[in-house]
Amino acid sequence: MASITGIMLLMGSLLLISILAAVVSNRLGAPLLLTFLVVGMLAGEEGVLGIEFSNPEVAFFIGSLALVIILFDGGMRTHKERFRVALWPAISLATVGVALTCAITASGVVWLFDLPWPTALLIGAILSSTDAAAVFSIFQSQNLRIKQRVASTLEIESGTNDPMAIILTMTLTSIIASAESFSLAWISLDVVQQVVIGYLAGWVGGRAFVWMAQKISVQFSFFPLLAAASAVVIFAMTSGIGGSGYLAVYLMGYKIGNSRLPQLPHILQVQDGLAWLSQIMMFLILGLLVTPSHLMEHWSLSLSVAVLMIFVARPLAVLVSLIPFVFPWREQVFISWVGLRGAVPIILALYPWLTGVPNQELYFDIAFMVVMVSLIVQGWSLAPMARWLGLEVPAPAEPDRRMPLDRLGSKDPMEVWVYQISERSPACDHCWDELRWNVDVEFVGIIREGEWLLPKSQPVLREADTVIVVAKLEHVGAISRVLSAGGKTTELQSSEFFGDFTLRGDLLLKEVAGFYPVGSLDSKLLAVSLHDYFTQKFHRRVVVGDQLQLGLVLLTVREVTDEGFIQQVGVKLLDEKAN
Repeated sequence: MASITGIMLLMGSLLLISILAAVVSNRLGAPLLLTFLVVGMLAGEEGVLGIEFSNPEVAFFIGSLALVIILFDGGMRTHKERFRVALWPAISLATVGVALTCAITASGVVWLFDLPWPTALLIGAILSSTDAAAVFSIFQSQNLRIKQRVASTLEIESGTNDPMAIILTMTLTSIIASAESFSLAWISLDVVQQVVIGYLAGWVGGRAFVWMAQKISVQFSFFPLLAAASAVVIFAMTSGIGGSGYLAVYLMGYKIGNSRLPQLPHILQVQDGLAWLSQIMMFLILGLLVTPSHLMEHWSLSLSVAVLMIFVARPLAVLVSLIPFVFPWREQVFISWVGLRGAVPIILALYPWLTGVPNQELYFDIAFMVVMVSLIVQGWSLAPMARWLGLEVPAPAEPDRRMPLDRLGSKDPMEVWVYQISERSPACDHCWDELRWNVDVEFVGIIREGEWLLPKSQPVLREADTVIVVAKLEHVGAISRVLSAGGKTTELQSSEFFGDFTLRGDLLLKEVAGFYPVGSLDSKLLAVSLHDYFTQKFHRRVVVGDQLQLGLVLLTVREVTDEGFIQQVGVKLLDEKAN
């Protein structure tokens, strides 16, 4: 009993220390995952606590289970509009990009260190996937929002390239372990099989869960647990029949996240906590498993691989993968730099260890060192890089607090939204009846100095008031633009980025030229709307933050519908001397 109590105390203490350390690292701008790794290493056998842990089987099991939860959560948070914006570029990066990263890294390792091709290819496969969780946790901690097309591409790529890297790693490991001859055709066939089975299993699993959630009647508290358990079952069943279980759970999460289940907001709230717990536990275990002194045995190879991947393999893979798509050079540079490595390569490096591949610890040591270098070098510089490349856009207007009304059973998800009125809020100094709405919204009242002011008293909205409303989830944007001050405070304000004036997307350039110095325009161009002008120039789906210059006017896309139509364009007048 004493030993059990001691283990519980140790686990709880490590978890508590990791969370507290994450608070400090947030203020320093450090990647959270790096913090969890360091805490695990400090608690390991060569660290402060000296805990001896050398069980790769347990680490692989915990890591695999954690990956299921993380990928499932990522799938549920991937919305349809992101697929519309960046599906094919992301798929290209997740397939062609992964293969090229693996091949270029392997070629460099063979050329520099004269290692056998199977060993070099396995190193490349293990390290070929990126970690969006690390990237977006950095953005979130620094209140940084980047252009939708870049963010969507990175998010979808990371959700789909993990399964591809896992498939390649397991296939190459099986070939090396069984001493079979290297066959590109056999590898390709195995990859296709796992992708097809994984896709079908994910689609069926998602549809089955949505159907089950609509039919059964249990307490809402059980639905998040039901979702997580269903994801684990789908993963195990898909893997058991030769498919990619990780791809299946990601697609299953996508199907569930884009359904209209009334239980979805509650599922997402609990799933967020489960995903963070999974990441913390996964990195703590991996930190405990590593022996720092062993890392130094292969430090030259590890650092060479890290430099090769960051500065050669990833940029070349991105460049080739995005050739068919219109990506400005700034976006390509950033996507190349965001090839951040996370937990997946370290977990994949355990697979050769478990299957008895020769030099099994070599793969783990290289993967761990590359992840550390990637988190330190790329992780600390992501936010400055995004701002330097001009990819930051102002945060959207949104509620300060939101509470789902998932127990009401409405077909359309509804929420209670709370807004803190500031002097920059459009609604400030107005009565509720003076505000004009094009969506349905119910005014609950105002909290002022602790007192609840009811709607019937017709209070004037003042600075520091807390406004409470109820509306459908789909109307959050339209309502927030009136009640919010324009999103959370960031280094980049809306007026600074979009300009002080806004135009409708259906306005003709002829009408724009009547008010702004757009220079001389062709007569045919004058009959074109702002929406059509942007579409013609970009040859792709336009996203918020895309910019074009006409004369002394900088036009910036401010609002786009789900169907891709530009609703609002920001106007900023440029200094004539600067041009």
